[in-house]
Amino acid sequence: MGLDSLLFVFSVIDEGALLFLVVYFVITLSDLECDYLNATSCCSKLNKWVLPELIAQSVLAFFLLVTGHWILFLMYAPVTAWMVFKFVTKPSGNIGLYDPTEIHNRHQLKTYLKENLIKLGSHLIFFFVFLYWMIICLLTNDDTGAFGSQAALLANMPDVQTAQDVMDILDE
Repeated sequence: MGLDSLLFVFSVIDEGALLFLVVYFVITLSDLECDYLNATSCCSKLNKWVLPELIAQSVLAFFLLVTGHWILFLMYAPVTAWMVFKFVTKPSGNIGLYDPTEIHNRHQLKTYLKENLIKLGSHLIFFFVFLYWMIICLLTNDDTGAFGSQAALLANMPDVQTAQDVMDILDE
């Protein structure tokens, strides 16, 4: 198993954890919106997971950058940059990214829900992208770079006309 295979196995696991975390954020924020939770308990639950989420996202972006997966890094970097920006520019008086005294002011709750739903969509897309690349890397058992694995797979398939031809070649 090459470096790319390990990277994409880690990426799938990391994205799965980030998906779980964003779903937890959305559920907790909607519980606050429906008054099942008070603002203090909701914000304390969310704030303790903000830094682990940021670290998991940043580590994966760093690994994509270091291993030379430029296109995946450029697609993954905007969400990471937005999360870092939100974390760095939080007001100095707030106890965390989610502040219980301000969460109901100026529609911040709706904004947080929208941001987390956008993150949910991006993590869902990247989960399947990384899953695809993991499968490609594991099937080719080749460590030729970011897009060399797919090229190696297609190079080993001469005269592929139908999906059945691909299945026959993979079965050999």
